[in-house]
Amino acid sequence: MKVELLAYTPDADKIVAAAAKLCYAKSDIDTLLDGLTPEKTENFLDMLTSLGHQSPVEHASFTFGIEGVSRALLAQLTRHRIASFSVQSQRYVSKCNFEYITPPEIEAIPEAKAEFIAAMEEDAKHYQKLQEILKNSHKSRLISEGKSEKEADKAAEKAANEDARFVLPNACDTRIIMTMNVRSLYNFFTLRCCNRAQWEIRELATQMLMLVRQAAPILFKNAGPSCVRGKCTEGAMTCGKMIEVREKFSKKANEI
Repeated sequence: MKVELLAYTPDADKIVAAAAKLCYAKSDIDTLLDGLTPEKTENFLDMLTSLGHQSPVEHASFTFGIEGVSRALLAQLTRHRIASFSVQSQRYVSKCNFEYITPPEIEAIPEAKAEFIAAMEEDAKHYQKLQEILKNSHKSRLISEGKSEKEADKAAEKAANEDARFVLPNACDTRIIMTMNVRSLYNFFTLRCCNRAQWEIRELATQMLMLVRQAAPILFKNAGPSCVRGKCTEGAMTCGKMIEVREKFSKKANEI
């Protein structure tokens, strides 16, 4: 897995503090940023947290480049609706000899790993065979409709990908560019940094959190699973490891 912070709102902490200041002070737009020292910025952001007033944090957004993740992860990621996604297309990009993500539990058991690899290789064979059959069929049709061989070949390959992809597994790799505002990221980190989250999206969320903490440390100092801020909200489903989780995210923050 590779995660990069591609772009983000400059001075995100300060922009959010200015938005909060607008809500609670008489300052006009031209003077909003005046006097917003790091200390005052942090005070405004702490006030927002104490009041549960989250709309000002929506003014800052962060864009991530993500690769080496599975289509299974993508299905979970897109459940976070207040976000923008651009995903590598399986219609326009051939996935012959596709790379795949191996779950750690499968990796750890030789018998399971061997079965998994065999399944991936079998899927790849079926994909390539389907792609070949479909491409030949589409190409013949397109030539008969008057396209040149070069034009027909190019169009046929894309058309073949569209249906051949149906045999690709959830483990198939993908690449994503994703943008979220801070409010959505708070929700994302609360749910996906939690021990109850699936292992792959939990790793993604943890890496993302470390990146945004570097860019906007005040905004994200309390971000993470619910237990880093107080009581676990998972109820009967709690992992029971709140102290360990708090130490984990505190240690990671100190490593930045």
